[in-house]
Amino acid sequence: MAHRRTELAQQETEEDPRPPDIVTMRASTARALADAPSSDDLDTLAALLRSHMRVLIPEVEKLAARRNDTAGISARACIGEAYRKLQIGNGDIEAVRVSVVQKLARSVNALCDHYERLGGEL
Repeated sequence: MAHRRTELAQQETEEDPRPPDIVTMRASTARALADAPSSDDLDTLAALLRSHMRVLIPEVEKLAARRNDTAGISARACIGEAYRKLQIGNGDIEAVRVSVVQKLARSVNALCDHYERLGGEL
């Protein structure tokens, strides 16, 4: 099955009919949450994780809109938090940069969880 591309260069201006590539997204989060990523990788990881979020947020929004139960409400709260995380900068100090990448990774993981829990296509 073809999955949505997750490269940074992908533009989300058109709706892509392929499902998000959850396996690749989870691999990116595992890399970000593993022992502190190298300083050289932080900006790349932050951009990649933000790209994953931009793919996942609308998908989870569509799935959550159909639900008025706890799962739908929880997913909508996660989406709101993800939007807030997209607004944070990368930071100037390495410790802050690591923290930002880890926050983004946890948000991507949560969005993946909600996508799967709400019955998103894998």
